[in-house]
Amino acid sequence: MELTIYNKEGKTTGRTVVLDDAIFGIEPNDHAIYLDVKNIMANRRQGTHSSKERGMVSGSTRKLKRQKGSGTARCGDIKNPLFRGGGRVFGPQPRDYSFKLNKKVKSLARKSALSYKAVNNQIIVIEDLNFDTPKTKNFKTVLQNFELNTKKTLLILPETNANVVLSARNLREVGVLNAASINTYDILNAKTMLICESSISEIDEMFA
Repeated sequence: MELTIYNKEGKTTGRTVVLDDAIFGIEPNDHAIYLDVKNIMANRRQGTHSSKERGMVSGSTRKLKRQKGSGTARCGDIKNPLFRGGGRVFGPQPRDYSFKLNKKVKSLARKSALSYKAVNNQIIVIEDLNFDTPKTKNFKTVLQNFELNTKKTLLILPETNANVVLSARNLREVGVLNAASINTYDILNAKTMLICESSISEIDEMFA
C-alpha cells in the first residue's frame, strides 16, 4: 500500500511511502486481537481489591444466644456474614490477573490491528514531528490541520521526543507511543493513526 506523506501543516509533500503488505495488508485475525486485548487489559489491572471475611473482622467470638429454645434461627458470633458489620462471604482478595500470551499471537494481533487501520484509510503519514518548546497549542494546531481535533488520535514517534509528548499530554483524545511500543489495544482504540515517516522503518524492523 502506498500513502502520501504530509507535513504538519496538513499539506502534501509530494512524496510517498510504501507500507509493507506483510504488516499492513494481512487478513486480520479477530481471535488473535481478542486474546491480545484481553491480555493487555488484564496486565493493567492492579488486583489490589480486598475484603474482610469473618475471620478478619474485629469483634467478639462469643455465641450470641443458645443453640436451641429461642424459637429463632441458630447463630454464632457477631462476625456472622448475615449480620450488619460481619464478614463478607467469598469476597474479592488480592490477586494477579496477568496471563501469558505467545509472542507469535501478539505479533499477529498487532499486524491485524494495523491492517484494519490501513484498509479503513485511518492511517496518515506525516513528516517527523518536533517542537522547539512543549506547548499544547502547537499540537492542537497540527490536529486542526488534519481535522482531528475532536477524534481519538494515536501518534507514533520513531523515538521518545519530550517536547512532543509534553505538548500532547493535556489532550484527552490523544495518545503518543514509540514505534517499538505499539500495542493492539491502543491501535484499535484510536480513530486515526498519525505515523511519523521515520516510524515506518521502525515498525518494519520490529516485525522483521
